[in-house]
Formats: sequence, structure tokens, C-alpha cells
Amino acid sequence: MPRDLTQEIHNLIERGRDRQLRLAVTGLSRAGKTAFLTSLVNQLRHAGIDARLDLLKPAREGRLLGAQRMSQPDLGIPRFPYDEALASLSGEPPRWPEPTRGISELRLKLRFKTRRARGLLGDTANLTLDLIDYPGEWLLDLPLLGHDFLGWSETQLAAMGPERQRFAEPWRRAVTAHRPDETLDETRLAELAGLYADTLRQAREAGFSHLQPGRFLLPGELEGAPVLQFFPLPGIAEADRRQLEALPAESLYKTLTRRFRHYQQHVVKPFYREHFRRFDRQIVLVDVLGALNAGPERFEDLAAALTTLMQSFDYGKRGLINRLFAPRIDRLAIAATKADHVTPDQHPHLVALLESLLAEPLKDLRYADVPVRAFSLAAIRATENREVESDGQRQPALRGHGLDDAPLLLYPGDVPARPPDAGFWQRQGFTFTAFRPPRADGGALPHIRMDAALDWLLGDKLR
Repeated sequence: MPRDLTQEIHNLIERGRDRQLRLAVTGLSRAGKTAFLTSLVNQLRHAGIDARLDLLKPAREGRLLGAQRMSQPDLGIPRFPYDEALASLSGEPPRWPEPTRGISELRLKLRFKTRRARGLLGDTANLTLDLIDYPGEWLLDLPLLGHDFLGWSETQLAAMGPERQRFAEPWRRAVTAHRPDETLDETRLAELAGLYADTLRQAREAGFSHLQPGRFLLPGELEGAPVLQFFPLPGIAEADRRQLEALPAESLYKTLTRRFRHYQQHVVKPFYREHFRRFDRQIVLVDVLGALNAGPERFEDLAAALTTLMQSFDYGKRGLINRLFAPRIDRLAIAATKADHVTPDQHPHLVALLESLLAEPLKDLRYADVPVRAFSLAAIRATENREVESDGQRQPALRGHGLDDAPLLLYPGDVPARPPDAGFWQRQGFTFTAFRPPRADGGALPHIRMDAALDWLLGDKLR
């Protein structure tokens, strides 16, 4: 029997026994996916040794024996660079791991003692855990399946606020020099698409999140391919749709329409079919503090991006048939990352703000009785809590090192429990500081509430 078929049959059997779990980890740019996955693997590898996992019930009960890395089943998907991430953290000075640029996987085998009646330990069992890392930017493309090119152009141009319009000015000047009925050569199309991609990259660097197409930012193997050489057309919203559809096949409008459809059919749909629909559980990482730092326009943009991202999921409870043939995401975690960048008294506000940003999607999930929980966490804790004297009173503060390795002792500021209104932005800004990571010394990495997130995502499978 061919090896890949044997592996597939094994996976089906394990899924039927509920001894295999595919956990997807996603987040928009700078949300900390690489740090989260590095810490997750590190904590499980150090379970029962020096990892602090008191909130993970199987670890607290002494039943979690540890984890081993296994060969991943799909040899066509890059391996998550765990060793390289640890090497970055072990440097002098330590550095945050390089972010991943596409999909990657890593397989762990967790070994644990089952639990019998009256709390007695039972037999040893295994759980195969497949970790899938993929860019949240790719999820933002799934709604493209509900648009045609004309509708997508209208929504993209309408979504550009004042600052994004400034980034887009060189592209807009270049593209408006051409009419929809013109015929452009491949070189000019590539130039215009490159200018549009530049506007997306500048917007991302400035802190914006709701950017499409996502593959323009993380093209992977499609770098330079014509399928990534399309863009919205300004001015066609006022045009007659029938006249546009009657244009020659070689016209600019028809060329962009064909490329947009090809992108839908050959980039977006295969990702959903081959990867996304196979996930069992999901954690979405959100850099709320970074959005607060960036100001009101970017903060509102993050809220729009998160709503789009959440609408992409295919949720539902899993029975045996679903586990075998049509898995659905049956448990979700949403996490505000970098909780170590604010003092502990602000962590409840951080969670409340995240839940406010996702209020409408969370209502739909809870109505459907899909388990979902919000967390604030730090996958790799970079600060220590301190108190300082101020005006005769003790105030909470953080101690750490900046990215330039300079020592810092500061109070970063207050986090609002709800999205700030216009008056709030005028009264107060945010200056949350980026910190250098701690140096990895071969032991378990320090964290904040990684064990709580692991208990929510895995704990019920380790009984």
C-alpha cells in the first residue's frame, strides 16, 4: 500500500478516535504568531519539567508527560522554523524570531495519563497535534469570493481613508491616465500592479490591517506571477455595467476582470478547500496595543479587518461523521497578545476591548452555541512587574529592555475597556513600548496565560 495512502488511513482512524487535532494559528501582521507557536511547542516540550502550566489542568494534575516533535505528514508544506526561532531567542542580545511569510506546519505527539474515576491515573495515551501557521492576511481574501471585479473595485476604493489615499496617490495618478477600454501591454500592467502593491505595503507598515488582496503582501511562490498583477479601477463605479461588459477582451477592464476571477478560482478557493476547511480548532491573535499606538484611523481599520476575518470561519459542532470527512472549527480562542507590554491591572481592560472589537461576530458564534473565549496573553514574557514611588504613592510599572537593549522602567499607560471615541483620541494618545525578548537559556520560556489558552484549546482532549 502506498505510504501516503497508509498515512491518510491512519489519520482517519485517529480522527475517528478523537486522538488527532489540527490547531490553526493565525493573526494579522505583527500579532505574534511566530512567538506564540514557538512558546506553545516549548511549553509542551517542558511540561512536567520546568514549564509553568498551572492553568492547564492535565499538567496541574501531573498527567501531561510531555511532547515530542514528529515528522509532518504533508511534505509539500514548509516546516515551522522552531529551531531557528529558538536560535534567535538564544542570541546575544536575543532577538524576536523572524515572522513566517506563508503557511507552515509542525506535528507534535503529546503523551498523557488518562483519568479514571475518583481521580486515579489510568493508561498512557497519545494525542497527535498538528499545528498550522498561516497569515491572517490570506483569510481576509475569502470574502473576495462573494464579489465580482466591479463590486470589489468599488469596496476597495471606498475603504481608503485620508491616510491610505495619500499612500495611493502615485498609483492613482498612474492608473487614471488610462481608460478602461485601452489595451495595455504586460509590462505596463505589471508596473501599475506594482504601484498598487506598494500602497498596500505602505499601509501595512503604517499600521493598517484591512488590506486586499492579502497575497500582494505575502505572495510566496506567486511572486511576479500575472495572477498577482491586477488592481481596482477608479471611476468605473459611475460607468454603465453593460457598457463595461461589452468592451473587447483585450481591454484593461476585461483583462483585470479575468485576472481577478483567476485569483478567486486558483488562489483563494484552493486555500479554503485544501487547508482552511480541515482545521479543527483555531486561535486568532490580535495586536490590540499596536492598533492603539497607531491612532484612530488604524484602530477602526483593525476592527473592520477582524470582522471580515471572523466571518470567514466555517464553524459548527463536530460529530463522528464530521470528524472523519467534514471537520468544522468547533472551538475558538481569540487572544490579545503582548499583555506583558502593559501592567497586570490593565489586562482585564485588554480583554474587554478585544471583545468589544469583535462584539457582532461573537454574538453570532454564541447564538450558534460555538465555544469561544477571549484571553490576554504574552507568549514570551519580556517584562517584569515592579512598583515605583510617585507623588508619595506606589504605582505599578514594568521593567525590561528596549529593542536597543537599553534598560527601561515605565508605566505604559491605561487601556480603555471599550473602543475610544473621537474625544478620547484628542485627549490621550498611546505610547506602548516595544521590548526586547528575554534570552532563552534552554529552559521553558516565560509567559503570561499560555497555559490558560492551552487548556481551552487542548485540555478536553487530554482526559
